[in-house]
Amino acid sequence: MKLKNVLLSATLLLSSIILLPGCSQNDKTGKTDSKKAAAKTDAAKAEAADTLSIKKSDYPPIDKKLYDSLMKFNAHGDTTGRWPVKNTPYPIGGAILPFKRVVAFYGNLYSKKMGILGELPPNEMLAKLKGEVKHWEKADPKTPVQPALHYIAVVAQGDGGKDGKFRYRMPFKQIDSVLVLAKKAHAIVFLDVQVALSNIQAELPLLDKYLAMPQVHFGMDPEFSMKDGSKPGRKIGTYDAADINFVSDHLAKIVKKNGLPAKILIVHRFTKKMVTNYKNIKLHPEVQLVMDMDGWGEPDLKTGTYRYFINQEPVQFTGFKLFYKNDIKKAPHHMLTPEEVLSRYKPYPIYIQYQ
Repeated sequence: MKLKNVLLSATLLLSSIILLPGCSQNDKTGKTDSKKAAAKTDAAKAEAADTLSIKKSDYPPIDKKLYDSLMKFNAHGDTTGRWPVKNTPYPIGGAILPFKRVVAFYGNLYSKKMGILGELPPNEMLAKLKGEVKHWEKADPKTPVQPALHYIAVVAQGDGGKDGKFRYRMPFKQIDSVLVLAKKAHAIVFLDVQVALSNIQAELPLLDKYLAMPQVHFGMDPEFSMKDGSKPGRKIGTYDAADINFVSDHLAKIVKKNGLPAKILIVHRFTKKMVTNYKNIKLHPEVQLVMDMDGWGEPDLKTGTYRYFINQEPVQFTGFKLFYKNDIKKAPHHMLTPEEVLSRYKPYPIYIQYQ
């Protein structure tokens, strides 16, 4: 598994564009134009405020009978007894899974090399996401699709930085811009963290103001959790169940405090050691936990990884990652289609990520 290489360049930073109305003239026409411009500015401010606002709502309880039926459907005929996972809590109202499949574009706006989210111009990227959503809806008409932007908010890097933690925290203004893009696509947002030599206990609370928003969810990447002090990128990192439980507990508290629907927590995985003591992972009605098969390669390799590290160590829900470039590097030079993913895997992945 080739590890991700992060190169941040100041030349790639996005600049905010502010449109100012023209100077008003001392006549009636000028005053009218100024009023119109001011109205447009106020409307734009209201739109931005709505995008970033915290909304408390009462969500009706889920339909438990429907939930059970969908969980059985997503087990895809599994006969091992692992799926659907037994004794998991029903989610609170407003839960997305398993009522919808999430299809997400992953990446960072500073880099074209970290994923499709930052590789294409925003409008082109959103149009491509819309196309993938339609493909998944066609492949599985029974399951509606929820589009998502999965944004790397804390990036592992080769430079230690001032504190020697080898991670770079994205400016809040950039996270705000992702929220604006997501709203255009009626998409939810995942904020993903690569802690490097820091830790999840320190990094997660810094994003609380975003996680208090109903449309924002969370992802944690063990690949770059370097508990032994190694520099990120030299070896594959790890998280323990205790780390995952910290995040899940934290998210559950935010949900309860702010009257939110259930959060989705994505945990990336493509080796056994990336997640230790999985049986000790605790589940909450407020948090829906997805173990996401994050490895790239030819179809047979990805199938084996999913079978051994996702299917055989059940937690709650499963995810699957598709790489536009890395999956086609080796023969048969083919990225799996939605139809192929659905035919190959038990259980059906309910979260799909494109990089």
